[in-house]
Amino acid sequence: MSLFASPRFLSRVMWADAASCAATGALQLGAAQPLAELTGLPAPLLTGTGIFLLAYALAAAWMARRQPAPRTLIGLVALGNLGWALGCAVLIFASDLALSAWGVAWVAAQAAVVLALADLQWAGLRATREAARQTRQAVA
Repeated sequence: MSLFASPRFLSRVMWADAASCAATGALQLGAAQPLAELTGLPAPLLTGTGIFLLAYALAAAWMARRQPAPRTLIGLVALGNLGWALGCAVLIFASDLALSAWGVAWVAAQAAVVLALADLQWAGLRATREAARQTRQAVA
């Protein structure tokens, strides 16, 4: 059994997703104005996405606690992470915001983290699907 097929792998990835979103959301809510001044991102955008990230962190934590892992929901989360990364790219390259170097770094870091999480989520989903298929074949 590969590391990715471990029953705990998807749960751990979802806990990491929940933790990163909770930390980022709390920081954006608690320090929206200083972050806005540092990054060039609008404070309302930081506040709005901060609220979203905290709500998302609760949902990701809920998924992390489920056994077996809710595969369909985790697949949607992986797609959502890809969408978040795309949104980050649009914000950096196609918006009219005057982002500072810190702003580009803040947004790019979020894109990198969610891309890594999406990749881990997909790897876990593929491996657990294959492990379940092999188990069904062994029983039959």
